[in-house]
Amino acid sequence: MAGKDNAIVINEEKCTGCSLCVKDCPGNCLYIENKKAHFGKSVCIECGHCYAICPEDAIRMTNYDCSNEAVLPMTDIASDTLLAAMQSRRTVRQFTKQNVEQEKIDKILEAGRYSPTGGNNQDVSYIILGSKQKEAEKICVDLFRKGTSLPRRISAFAERINIPDDFFFKGAPLVILVTARSSVNAGLASSYMELMAESLGLGVLYSGFFVMCTKISGKLRKLIKLPVGRKVVTCMVIGYPAVKYQRIVPRKPLKSKTL
Repeated sequence: MAGKDNAIVINEEKCTGCSLCVKDCPGNCLYIENKKAHFGKSVCIECGHCYAICPEDAIRMTNYDCSNEAVLPMTDIASDTLLAAMQSRRTVRQFTKQNVEQEKIDKILEAGRYSPTGGNNQDVSYIILGSKQKEAEKICVDLFRKGTSLPRRISAFAERINIPDDFFFKGAPLVILVTARSSVNAGLASSYMELMAESLGLGVLYSGFFVMCTKISGKLRKLIKLPVGRKVVTCMVIGYPAVKYQRIVPRKPLKSKTL
């Protein structure tokens, strides 16, 4: 076997030298020598393509728990059903008081964990407000009611509307903040998480106003213990919907062109 310090370990007894891993490696970290695959570890991003593609189960990733789970192809999900479900989703702003079960929270977070990240950075992390949810919302409500620290456009909006105590979270029982250095990575994770939440019978609201508050309130950043160098990209307000929608909402014509 290869050295234990390597990110990728290849069992030479199992390896047949088929070169599938070599061809699929985005960093050109693998090579064939003496009819066996070898790891050069030059620019390995630990993406796991070699582990996933090996037909002989000859590859292990030393920094991860390799449980050898079988792949479920997306083609096993009927595309028409998936598209109709995606078209049917609605932003939910009315929630019941029912708490979200921990098992469902775990599945939502797991969906985010398996979303793609640029360069396989895996830099997305999550903050569940939990016991700090009411305090965090109060900070934001106070900001909006005062309006002094808000951008002019938002301040003018806040002056025209009523700001109730549950303005940001709508009485939902669960709020998850998705944080990262990359907005793209966090956005992709949020999309995966929303699809999972919807499949579990939950509704989701993206609270953009709360995200804005994290940018202008040091008190709020301290409360949520936001690490230096990271930003809240999305605020996912989650709970059981207290409303049921009956039909798919129309959209403007598709804008697309082939060059």
